[in-house]
Amino acid sequence: MKTAAQPSKNNRLTQVNAVVDEVRGELVARQSDEGHWVFDLEADATIPAEYILLNHFLDDIEEDVEASLGDYLRNIQGEHGGWPLFHGGNLDISASVKAYFALKMIGDDIEAPHMKRARKAILAKGGAARGNVFARFQLALYGEMPWRAVPVMPVEIMFLPRWFPFHLSKVSYWSRTVIAPMLVLMALKPTAKNPRGVHIAELFTIPPEAERRYNTNPTGSILGACFLGLDHVLRALEPFIPTPLRRAAIERATAWFTERLNGEDGLGGIYPAIANSVMAYRAMGYSIDHPDYAIALKAVRKLLTLNDERKFCQPCLSPIWDTSLATLAMMEAGEPANGPVISKACAWMKDRQILDVKGDWAETKPDVAPGGWAFQYWNDYYPDVDDTAVVAMGLHRAGMGTHETPLKRATDWIIGMQSKNGGWGAFDVDNAYYYLNHIPFADHGALLDPPTSDVSARCVSMLAQFSTRKDHATLKQGLDFLRNEQEPDGSWFGRWGCNYIYGTWSALCAFNAAGEDMSAPHIRKAVEWLKSRQREDGGWGEDGATYWEEHRDEVKASTPSQTAWALMALMSAGEIDSQTVQRGVDYLLQTPRKDGRWDEKYYNAVGFPRVFYITYHGYAAYFPLWALARYRNLISGNASTVIHGM
Repeated sequence: MKTAAQPSKNNRLTQVNAVVDEVRGELVARQSDEGHWVFDLEADATIPAEYILLNHFLDDIEEDVEASLGDYLRNIQGEHGGWPLFHGGNLDISASVKAYFALKMIGDDIEAPHMKRARKAILAKGGAARGNVFARFQLALYGEMPWRAVPVMPVEIMFLPRWFPFHLSKVSYWSRTVIAPMLVLMALKPTAKNPRGVHIAELFTIPPEAERRYNTNPTGSILGACFLGLDHVLRALEPFIPTPLRRAAIERATAWFTERLNGEDGLGGIYPAIANSVMAYRAMGYSIDHPDYAIALKAVRKLLTLNDERKFCQPCLSPIWDTSLATLAMMEAGEPANGPVISKACAWMKDRQILDVKGDWAETKPDVAPGGWAFQYWNDYYPDVDDTAVVAMGLHRAGMGTHETPLKRATDWIIGMQSKNGGWGAFDVDNAYYYLNHIPFADHGALLDPPTSDVSARCVSMLAQFSTRKDHATLKQGLDFLRNEQEPDGSWFGRWGCNYIYGTWSALCAFNAAGEDMSAPHIRKAVEWLKSRQREDGGWGEDGATYWEEHRDEVKASTPSQTAWALMALMSAGEIDSQTVQRGVDYLLQTPRKDGRWDEKYYNAVGFPRVFYITYHGYAAYFPLWALARYRNLISGNASTVIHGM
């Protein structure tokens, strides 16, 4: 029986129709002339702060841009005085040190109230010496701390064979693209130009030269202690490396990342790798008009968002991900598959398929033909399994047959990228060399790309949507992987979206698409978990802190994107008529929105759990639209089953 505050089913459906049509129209208006969508991708203070520091490393100062980034950094400073990794989060020492340094670099008075608060908060957490490896590396480039503050990573590792315990192929794509130019910088140890002579000695509790405990055992294990001992040995041996060998190793590293430079989309398509490539070229003496240096710097500049609303630097660009998801949402909302909007989007995506380049993934799968899609505009060496599955589902739903070349190539590639345990990682196969998490360099905890529930669920959904038999070995192993990954409370971990709601949505969509009995105990356990997480306002929310076990259940507020995931998960499990779903729909109807996007200030995704958080500004547009449209379609069609992979 509905409460007085709830609209009747007919009134609710009328409201849903109006909102779906309105938001669909707004999304149509946002589509580019080429056919794609791209929304801003926002991270924490680290990226805009590093952008400023990069300019001063190069002595290539952009006064107006840096002033805008300074405004951004001041506006996101936390009440605790430092800078968090996500909206409303605790102080993160690495992000806070970089933000403070950047603000001082552009002229902020250290006695200004915001700088005094920041300094006090940073010192209370142990000071700049307690930053992670990447923060200490940045400060070493400026001479703010000695190079012994950074773990030894000799550039000669470029010569190590693949069977050796450490090899670039054994770490994630993002790690290897960041590390390769970083090795050159660690070998050459350049000093930033720093034209204004800015330093941050005031952020150290003891003088940096006197500090003796920079590098620590990241896991506290015996293996970690052994690796820390090895670091001491390598540090003692490094000065004796022959100069010709070092020169050859630098050339090998430079050739490696230059081959993957990726034009104006940049090395790996991600800010840290691109910035490191720029600094490495300058450290090697490349002139500003050298084509490799010039294109790498252009790639950095391309990441700036300088609109009237907000000005910041993005960690990367997300056009293929945004377009694939928006396309599925638009079709759910009634945009005809053969109409101009969807046709343009599909044509654009089809043209971005990587068919000729065997990227780093081929190190472990040399016999698999390329056929994936990247996350960014272009990133041929690093197609993304997640993007590939979603793009393929969109093209298929729009009418492309599974035997047509794009989908046949995508299917073969996805099947070839399955790991031995039945799951899928985002970019590599069997990238689960967990012992490497114990090396001092891995203190950030984001070195590897093992199979995860959310990416695996997407692959299962794609294969199932393409009518792959449930007893097909690939699909069967994928389903077994998902069952084994279920948490004791019934949820699934969300590696790339916050957090268990995202993982559970992904898994339930996959099970439904594959024809799983949605009354099975493990499915009902997931449904009950989702119902138990609904908030009083009818929505769902999950904080970035849930990636720490002690904060697993933390919630600050309901968010439209997380509510949409929960609703689509429940509808996949046949809960269309449940009061839980109705209340969630009402939450979306009542939450304010502007220009086709629901209000959402909380971060909704992660680059690396506990280390690097992001918010997709598109999520608050196409996911709520998708959920409301699905509700409308199921109610209007008197159906309880979702027939698509997502």
